[in-house]
Amino acid sequence: MNGRLCKIFAGVGLLAISALASAQMSEEKEKPPMYSYVSFWSLPRAQWPEMEKPNPSNQKTLEKALAAGTLVGYGYDVNLVHQAEGSTHDSWWSSLSMAGALNVLEEFHKNGSAASPLLASATRHSDAVFVSRFYDWRPGTYKDAYTHGASYKLKPDAPNDAVATLSKGLFIPTLDKLLADGTIVEYEVDTEFVHTEAPGTFWVFYVTPTAEGLDKVSAAIRESLKMHPLSGPAFNSIVDFTPHRDYLARTTATFK
Repeated sequence: MNGRLCKIFAGVGLLAISALASAQMSEEKEKPPMYSYVSFWSLPRAQWPEMEKPNPSNQKTLEKALAAGTLVGYGYDVNLVHQAEGSTHDSWWSSLSMAGALNVLEEFHKNGSAASPLLASATRHSDAVFVSRFYDWRPGTYKDAYTHGASYKLKPDAPNDAVATLSKGLFIPTLDKLLADGTIVEYEVDTEFVHTEAPGTFWVFYVTPTAEGLDKVSAAIRESLKMHPLSGPAFNSIVDFTPHRDYLARTTATFK
């Protein structure tokens, strides 16, 4: 297929995605932004068992903030696919206000959790603040679940509303069905609120309670692409796959 024809098909695909997004918008009210504060840690292997034990002080702070409505969710992740320069663990919490996310961080600084000897033994540490306008979850606590994440970078000429269009037209219809039948218990499409990566990067995360859920999500995505054959070329036309990366972790999470 020549380049001109590829662009025509991609353009038609974008129109189709936009139409699906418009239909999705008519069915759902826009959600308030959700802010997630994430701390990534790289711990020596000998410290992994300690890192994975619940911290009573942290748990009390998080549960109190959840009960008060300051947070809508929190959790801990253990990375399953390690990279030489990557993290081994992370902890996170989510709020419907930036103030809520930062107030919880302040509580950890006040009670000394942020400066514990265990965290001081980390060989690497970094933080991120994400914002999502496309998310949903099933309330409850989930232990030994799986979190899958995928990062993508928009091409320089991608439309300003590309993430919103892709979310409403492609991601949400499939993820909502999987949430409804219990295959997944949470999903979100994130961009950085505080940019530590190049602008234009976005992430799609979902949490599934079982390993089989990972296969079910993959099958649902393949089926969605089969039902909407123009969506694949349209996605490829606005996303640069060179920096694409995946993430897989074991997760303990609570959602309000």
